[in-house]
Amino acid sequence: MKKLVLLLASFCLMTAASAAYKDGTYEGQGDGNHGKIDVSVVIKGGKIADIKVLKHTETDMIIQAPIDNLIPEIIKKNGTKGVETIAGATNSSKGILAGVNAALAKAQ
Repeated sequence: MKKLVLLLASFCLMTAASAAYKDGTYEGQGDGNHGKIDVSVVIKGGKIADIKVLKHTETDMIIQAPIDNLIPEIIKKNGTKGVETIAGATNSSKGILAGVNAALAKAQ
């Protein structure tokens, strides 16, 4: 009986950890180094399919590193948990992460 309870508890935890998002396109906003960063997150099949930076006031050269490196990592991990900021573009990275988190909160 104990083994069955443990098995069911483990299954419930695994299911909760891989909870799917609602399909659609969601927008969020975070604070960058020079102002707000607006992002769009596309959910397909319950997973993050695409992320776009819609609007920002960051230096183009600085925000390009998070766009090129941070966004693919978020998509790969299907969320921001465990995603590190990009050195030299920390505030821009934090703004993108906050915007994605705001969008994902709407997709719950």
